[in-house]
Amino acid sequence: MESTNHLTQRKIIHIDMDAFYASVEQLDNPALQGLPIAVGGGAERGVVIAASYEARKFKVKSALSGKIAKQWCPDLVFVETRFERYKELSSQIRAIFYEYTDLVEPLSLDEAFLDVTENKKNNPSAGLIAAEIRDLIYSRLGLRASAGISVNKFLAKIASDINKPNGQKTISPKKALAFLESLPVERFFGIGKVTAQKMNDLGLFIGKDIKAKSRYELTQHFGKAGKQYYNIVRGIPISHVNPNRIRKSIAVENTFSEDLQLEEDIIEQLKEIALELEKRILKNKVKGKTITVKIKYNDFTVETRSKSFAHYVDTAADFLPVVIELIQKEELRDPVRLLGISLKNLNNQERYRTSNQLEFDYFQEDEDV
Repeated sequence: MESTNHLTQRKIIHIDMDAFYASVEQLDNPALQGLPIAVGGGAERGVVIAASYEARKFKVKSALSGKIAKQWCPDLVFVETRFERYKELSSQIRAIFYEYTDLVEPLSLDEAFLDVTENKKNNPSAGLIAAEIRDLIYSRLGLRASAGISVNKFLAKIASDINKPNGQKTISPKKALAFLESLPVERFFGIGKVTAQKMNDLGLFIGKDIKAKSRYELTQHFGKAGKQYYNIVRGIPISHVNPNRIRKSIAVENTFSEDLQLEEDIIEQLKEIALELEKRILKNKVKGKTITVKIKYNDFTVETRSKSFAHYVDTAADFLPVVIELIQKEELRDPVRLLGISLKNLNNQERYRTSNQLEFDYFQEDEDV
């Protein structure tokens, strides 16, 4: 029987706010409570940023166009985004986390990992701590959260989704391996539709199927991610909770009210996006080596074009000429609905690697266009 010693070392909680942006809007405006609402997406060409659970019953979700969302849910109410308000409440939620532990790793405004193996309340039960935190969030802020509790971040994140909304799930060390073996491959965090289909084509449908493959076989089919799959199904922790989680990229994108067809209009828009990106780069005090241009056409297909520098850059004067070069390198095949620019391979990642710490997002989710 396989040893589970490595599964008993940590007590990890993943807290995930329930429909956070939409719930905040319903909290601040009681008239919206019980209604299907979508944050963002109100314009004819807008995109839904978040949806309430009432709207999700109609399959309305983030990244869906506002036009389609309205077709699927005629009674849908669109609400403008208020990121400053979301940030304000997110800070208050994190303050609650810090009442229990300093080992808090935020993933976004509405979710975070907590390592409570040793905690400020001297409570040996991670499940009770998770319940207390969820109760405090509701009593102080009026918002609901779900939680997953397990021995590593991967399992905790999966667990938090099992009893959503307003619930929690614990995957104990004794049950962790059996849980992983029975888990459908598409439920593994980071495995999108493309990789899941590739696994199915290879006869891999659940964790047990992956576990039957050698590390060599998995890396042959999936590259570097194959090694991670090999470890995951064996319950081997990939990384610890990192309270200093780094930003991996900085991006700005813009969806246009009318499709862009002329190159001069596209370049003009890219100039504005580049200047906004420069502001964010300087605000975060980072530099990067890889610039990527994102192009979404009017049929919603997405194309990206990238180029790396030999040195770090941080100003529009440095990277805008490359952005224009990438756009002009190959003719755009259709009218353009959205443009974006991102800077990756940041210098803070280089500093992070030297600290011998491992990141949680050890492989990327597939981009399914």
